[in-house]
Amino acid sequence: TLILGSYASLRKVVMAQYLKIHPENPQQRLIDIAVTALQRGELVIYPTDTTYAIACQLGDKGVLQRLISLRRLDSGHQFTLACKDLSELGSYARVENSVYRLLKRNTPGPFTFLLPATKEVPKRLVHPKKKIIGLRVPDHPVAQALLSTMGEPLLTTTFRLPGEAEMPQDGDQIREQIGSQVAVVIDGGHCGTESSTVVDLTGPEQVIIRQGVGELH
Repeated sequence: TLILGSYASLRKVVMAQYLKIHPENPQQRLIDIAVTALQRGELVIYPTDTTYAIACQLGDKGVLQRLISLRRLDSGHQFTLACKDLSELGSYARVENSVYRLLKRNTPGPFTFLLPATKEVPKRLVHPKKKIIGLRVPDHPVAQALLSTMGEPLLTTTFRLPGEAEMPQDGDQIREQIGSQVAVVIDGGHCGTESSTVVDLTGPEQVIIRQGVGELH
């Protein structure tokens, strides 16, 4: 019993695996390490075209709870799906032709689009009152490589620990903050501290909920 208890304690203090990756030509072997962690139900931090973000597998309820706990997200938090491109859109959101044309003009890019969710989206990810889901197609080589290798969208949110005034801008800073709370930190170089622009496309007119990086075309 003592040995097992000691082993459990050791597991708790294992630091996140730190992957220093090329920001423009990410090494596939490092991407594969991160994807393996995601597939086994772990949290992974990765760079995007706005800030660093934290992601997990879409259908894993256990890892979702760890993400909610880590970020201290409330019950009304609007979750976002990171997608490689718009080809996965129809499975998760209902989109009219005019909205699709707007999405096509502005993706990939620094935008989060709020759309009516389909029944394919797990209920725990859909906004409880509005029945909507966020969609994000990041314009970053590392994020794109991660999503392409994963072969499906990732549940994602901006990485910022509770109590921190600003979001970290590089992997070293994140590694110091996060310790053993995630499995992998992908260091893809410097990222900004300004979030994506959030656009509500669920009504008759588009509404900018939050102006961040990026201007709609």
